[in-house]
Amino acid sequence: MESKYNFKTVEAKWQNFWEENGFYIVTEDKTKPKYYDLEMFPYPSGNLHMGHVRNYAIGDVVARFKTMNGYNVLHPMGWDAFGLPAENAAIKHGIHPSIWTDSNIENMKRQLKSLGISYDWTREFATCKPEYYRFTQWLFLKLYENGLAYKKKAAVNWCPSCATVLANEQVVDGDCERCGTRVEKKSLEQWFFKITDYAERLLNDLDKLPGWPEKVKIMQKNWIGRSEGCEFSLAIDGSAETVSVFTTRPDTVFGITYMVLAPEHPLVEKLTRDTPYQQAVDEFIHRMKFLNEIDRTSTETEKEGVFAGAYAVNPVNGEKVPIWIANYVLMEYGTGAIMAVPAHDQRDFEFARKYGLPVRVVIEPEGMSLDPDVMTAAYEGGGVMVNSGQFDGLGNEDGKQKVIEWMEDRGIGRRAVNYRLRDWLISRQRYWGAPIPIVYCDNCGPQSVPYEQLPVMLPLNVEFRPTGESPLTYVDEFVNTECPSCGGPAKRETDTMDTFVCSSWYYFRYCSPHVQDRPWDKEAVDYWMPVDQYIGGVEHAILHLMYSRFFTKVLYDLGLVSCEEPFTNLLTQGMVLKDGAKMSKSKGNTVSPEDIINTYGADTARLFILFASPPEKDLEWSDQGVEGCYRFLNRVWRLVAEYSNQVRGVEAYGGGSNLSAADRELRYRTHFTIKKVTEDIEKRFNFNTAISAIMELVNALYQYKDNEHQNLAVVKEALKALVLVLSPFSPHIAEELWEAIGGEGSVHQQQWPKYDEEALVKDEIEIVVQINGKVRERAMVPSGAGPDEMKTVAMSLDRIQEMLAGKTVRKVIAVPGKLVNIVVN
Repeated sequence: MESKYNFKTVEAKWQNFWEENGFYIVTEDKTKPKYYDLEMFPYPSGNLHMGHVRNYAIGDVVARFKTMNGYNVLHPMGWDAFGLPAENAAIKHGIHPSIWTDSNIENMKRQLKSLGISYDWTREFATCKPEYYRFTQWLFLKLYENGLAYKKKAAVNWCPSCATVLANEQVVDGDCERCGTRVEKKSLEQWFFKITDYAERLLNDLDKLPGWPEKVKIMQKNWIGRSEGCEFSLAIDGSAETVSVFTTRPDTVFGITYMVLAPEHPLVEKLTRDTPYQQAVDEFIHRMKFLNEIDRTSTETEKEGVFAGAYAVNPVNGEKVPIWIANYVLMEYGTGAIMAVPAHDQRDFEFARKYGLPVRVVIEPEGMSLDPDVMTAAYEGGGVMVNSGQFDGLGNEDGKQKVIEWMEDRGIGRRAVNYRLRDWLISRQRYWGAPIPIVYCDNCGPQSVPYEQLPVMLPLNVEFRPTGESPLTYVDEFVNTECPSCGGPAKRETDTMDTFVCSSWYYFRYCSPHVQDRPWDKEAVDYWMPVDQYIGGVEHAILHLMYSRFFTKVLYDLGLVSCEEPFTNLLTQGMVLKDGAKMSKSKGNTVSPEDIINTYGADTARLFILFASPPEKDLEWSDQGVEGCYRFLNRVWRLVAEYSNQVRGVEAYGGGSNLSAADRELRYRTHFTIKKVTEDIEKRFNFNTAISAIMELVNALYQYKDNEHQNLAVVKEALKALVLVLSPFSPHIAEELWEAIGGEGSVHQQQWPKYDEEALVKDEIEIVVQINGKVRERAMVPSGAGPDEMKTVAMSLDRIQEMLAGKTVRKVIAVPGKLVNIVVN
C-alpha cells in the first residue's frame, strides 16, 4: 500500500472496477427485502451544482447502507429532459434542443460517475426520448378516456411586444424576461387534468404518510385548501341571470352590503354590454390584465374596483345590493364571485371605506356593541348574531349551521365543501415537450390517437417564431394527418404537455425501463413500488409531489398499479449556501463540484457535504471545511498504511483473550461507533454526527498506536469497523483500505457490522470534578460507583487537595456517572 493518498488513482481504479463488473445492476429478488431509494432526477442543464452533489450523496449513503444490511436496493438515475431552457438555447444558439439536451446529459452523466454514486445505469432514460414520451402520451389517453382530461378556455401570460405566450417561469415581476414588456392575460383553449376530483383523497391520505416531513404535509394541505360552508345563488335584479357564491361564513349573510365579481367572470360582459358603465368596466378589466394573481390578492395591494351598474338580490332578506368588479377577486378561486360583508372581512372593509359603501354589523362580541360608523377595521372574530332577523341572539357558530339548514329547507342554498386546488393546466404552446395525442376532425370532432400509432413524434424541422403559438403549428407534415375514426383530413393538437406530466410517473418506469409494449411491467412495479425513500428539494413540495400523488391514485383506480401513494418516506434536503446566500452565477458565489473533485477528490466532496450540516438543514459552504475533510481522509489513509502489513493475516478480535485497559477502551470506541453510525443513518439520517463518531474512532486508534503493547486482533477489529462504516460516505477510499487490510471482495458487498453490547459496558468511566461549578480535574471511577465512592476518589486527587488547601468545604454533590461538585468558601 502506498504511503501517500493519491485520490485520483484510487477513484479512477474503483469506478472502473464497479462499471466493468456491473456492480450496481439489480433485478427483482424475492429472497431479499426490497428497498427503492430514489433522488429526484435532474434537468440536464449541463453541469452539476453543489445542490445536486448533496442530494445524490445523501441518496448514495442510504443505498449503500441498505445494501450492506441485506436489502435488494433499486437506485436508478435518469433525466427530466423536456422544458423551456432547451427551447431558449435553441433560439439563442441556433442549435436544436435535442442536440443541446443530449450534450448536457453526456456531461452530467460523466460528472455523476466521477462522484462514485451507486446507480444502476442500465435503467437510465430521458423523458425527451420517443421510447419514454410514447408512454407519457399513453397515460394522457388513459386519463382522457376516463374523463380526467378535458379542454376549456383559460388565461395565459401574453407578451404584446414579443407576440408570444410565456410560461410562468418567463414572467419576472410581472414583466417579460426577454424584453421587459409588461405581461398581460389572454384567453386560449387549454388542456387540463381533473386533479380536483382527487382533492379529498389527496388531502386525507397525507395522514397515512408518517415518513413525510410535517412542513411538506402542511404545505400540501394549504394548497388543497379545503373549506366547509355553503353555496347559494343571488338573483340579478331585472334579469333571468343568477350568480353563485361560496362562503365559509353563512352566519354573516345578513351583513351583505354589496357583492363582487372577478374581472374575468363571464357575467361581467352580460351585465355591462351596451350600458353607460361598459367603458369604465372595460378600461378596468384591461388594467387588470397587467396584474398577476399574487399582486392582485396581496394584502399590500390597494383594493380597486368599478360599479357594474347592476344589483343582486340577497335571498335571505330580499335586499338589493350593488354589484362591483374588483381586483381582489379571482376567477380561479371559488366561483369567481363573493358576497361582501365589510363589517366582518378586512378586504371588504377596506374596499367599502374607499368607495363609500355601507358597513352593517351582524356579529358582535359577547357584551359589546360595535358601531359601524366608527369601526377602523373589520371584526372577524366570533360572538352573537345581531341584525340577522330570526337568528338574532344565536352564537355565530351555531348560527352558521342554522342558516345553512334554513337555506336548504327553502331551496336557497346547500351545504358545500370548497377547495383552493384548481385543475391542472397541462397545455404548453412550446415545441420541446411531449405532443398531446389528439387530432381534430371537422366531421368527428376531437379524436384520440390510437395506441398503436404512439408515439406522436416531435418533428425535427421546426422554426421558433414569436407568434404566441407552438412552433409545431407551422410544421405542415406534423399538423396535417388523417382522422383515426373516418379517415378524412384532420389536424393534430399542437400544444405539448407540461413537463410535470413527464415527471409524475417516471419512478414507475425505472422498475422495468426496457419494456416496449407498455409503460411498465406490473409484476416488477408490484415488487419495487412504492419508493421507500424519496429525496429532493422542498421547492417541489407542492407541484411535483402533488402531481405524482395524483397520478399514482389514478393509476391505482385504473388497476395499473397496486399502491395508492408513490413515496413512503420523504427527505427534503436544505440548500447549499455560500456567504449566507444560495449559490447562483448572478451572485458570483458558486462553487464548481468538478473543481472540488479535481482538487480534493470525490470522497472529500461527499464527506464534507454530508458532514457540514444535517441533511434537512441549509449548509454553509466552507473551503476550510473541505480542506479539513481532505486532511481527515489522509489521516485515515496513513493510519491504515502503518498497520496494513501487520494486520493482513490477523483475525479480528472475536473474544476469549485477556485484554488490557487500553484494549477494552479501543473496543468500546469501536462498538460505540458502529452503534452510533448505524442508528444515525437508519433512524435519523444524521450523517454529520455519524461522521463525527467515525472521526472519534480514528482519534482513538491513533491514541492506541502510542501504546507499547498492542493487540493486533483488537486493532484489526477496529480497522475493519472503521472502513466498513466509512464506506457509504467515501466509497472509493474505503474499497482501497479494505483491500489493504486483507478484506475479501468489495467492501460494499460486506455485511454491515454489528456492535457487541458487552464491549459497550465499561469497567471504568471518566467523571468531572468541579470546585464551585468550575471543572478542575477529571478522574476514573468504577462504572457502577455510587455517590460516596465518587466523593472519596474526587477528594483524594492531588490537584484537588492542593486547590482546597486553606478553604472550607461546605458541601460535596455527586451525580452518579457524571460529576462531583465541591462547594467551598
